[in-house]
Amino acid sequence: MPVHTPNLPGLRALIVPASLVLLSFFLLSQAFSADAAAKPTIKVGAILAETGPAAFLGGPEARSLRMLAERINKEGGIDGHPLEVIIKDSGSSPEKAISFAKQLIEEEKVLAIIGPSTSGESLSIKKICEIGKTIMLSCSAADVIVQPVLPHIFKVAPSDAYAADHIFNSMQKKGISKIAVLSANDGFGKAGKEQLAKHAPSYGISILAEEVYDKNATDLSAVVAKLKANSGIQAVVNWSIVPAQSILAKNIRQAGWQIPLYQSHGFANIKYAEAAGPAAEGIMFPASRVLVADMLPEGEEKTVQLAYKNDYESRFKEPVSTFGGHSYDALNILAKAVTSAGSTEPAKVREAVEKTTGLIGTAGTFNYSATDHGGLSTEAFTMLTVQDGKFVILKE
Repeated sequence: MPVHTPNLPGLRALIVPASLVLLSFFLLSQAFSADAAAKPTIKVGAILAETGPAAFLGGPEARSLRMLAERINKEGGIDGHPLEVIIKDSGSSPEKAISFAKQLIEEEKVLAIIGPSTSGESLSIKKICEIGKTIMLSCSAADVIVQPVLPHIFKVAPSDAYAADHIFNSMQKKGISKIAVLSANDGFGKAGKEQLAKHAPSYGISILAEEVYDKNATDLSAVVAKLKANSGIQAVVNWSIVPAQSILAKNIRQAGWQIPLYQSHGFANIKYAEAAGPAAEGIMFPASRVLVADMLPEGEEKTVQLAYKNDYESRFKEPVSTFGGHSYDALNILAKAVTSAGSTEPAKVREAVEKTTGLIGTAGTFNYSATDHGGLSTEAFTMLTVQDGKFVILKE
């Protein structure tokens, strides 16, 4: 019986392309597997006061952080790494902040911690972060958070020293030289009070009276009456991040005391002005320009700040605040550092954060260095005032 001999060249022609296809699929699958293995999820912790006395800070910070994290993941992550943000609500409590910091560092193994919202909380966990070699990007302003410099401790809010300078510059223009200083009995109030006392002499300003009030105060009329009795006082400066700053404004106007009232940068949320009502009119304070982004001259700063402002306001249906901008800046700084380092290794990312320069954020242009972990200059602030219930640039 005849034996059929197959056409071997033709068979080889079929086998070779099929083999190449299979090999291609194998190599591609290996490449995808290797890529996935090389791009693990980046875990970032955040300790923010979503509730409690500083909720006007922590609330916008948490919302801004979630908004940006969602956008980053939709755009492919940080240098290809998926991003997981773990937010802890401290309720403005330093004790809770300490507990959350330990949990995020020891259990969650986060690359960095964004926050806390307040200076007191930031000061309470900075040592924990430093010992744990975990980057901290504080959303608070006190200079003592980053002075002296510790390798892993950074902040993104403009310094209270710069705020004091802007307030005193404004006073000089108005011929004010004798003032009263009020502050809340918390970390932010204490740090600000010290900065005012430190900088006042260089502006020829004398502090005639100082009062410290409870951060949970609901009535400051007695303090106001005491200060009003001092006829030498030409202006009042209040340094606070709690609702009491709105109560103070009310009490001053209720007493019929028509004295210039300056607030710190802690007033930079329109909700404080709304809480004070008509008494907020004319209040002066330093703040980041994101609050008046639409009034800025055309340029990259305006583009960056309007992008954040418009995204936030369209999504959350509330006015933007400088505080939400702090967490937004912090995550952008961290994302750029990971990309620049080409690594998620903590030491390399920390070094990249420290080398960040020329990064335009909502608070200004960040330029960190080995000797400056604050990153911003006095140019980060502009003096604003309340006019017809809105924040506008102060004309002096």
